[in-house]
Amino acid sequence: MTAREAPEPRDRYPHLTTLDTRWMDNDVYGHVNNVVYYSFFDTAVNRWLIAQGVLDPGAGDTIGLVVETQCRYFRPLSFPDRVTAGLRVAHVGTSSVRYELALFRDDDVEAAAAGHFVHVYVDRVSRRPAPLPEDLRRALEALRI
Repeated sequence: MTAREAPEPRDRYPHLTTLDTRWMDNDVYGHVNNVVYYSFFDTAVNRWLIAQGVLDPGAGDTIGLVVETQCRYFRPLSFPDRVTAGLRVAHVGTSSVRYELALFRDDDVEAAAAGHFVHVYVDRVSRRPAPLPEDLRRALEALRI
């Protein structure tokens, strides 16, 4: 048996964004349901891409499709917690990006959850892999660890 990976601190993530939990995010066990963590990941990545001007969800020539996600849970989140999502880029390929994310409860220094999210960029019409646009590649490099 291997030792469990420890959560990383906020300062390991170059971009932070605040997300609010909602009443409906809690499940019957009194904590945020696991599917909401993936929604937080998706929101953090796409919010950053839109803010950088490198994602036009409705009209861009290329779109990022999620091909892999993973999440490790260290401690629960619950409504009405304020969540800070940390974002960094671990790998930039020809047509793919691996984002690494962490979710922090309120002002906690250590992550409540951490994981990754892989986009493969494809042509919007053909859905075939497409090279990352140069403006996207430049933006991603700013978050690369």
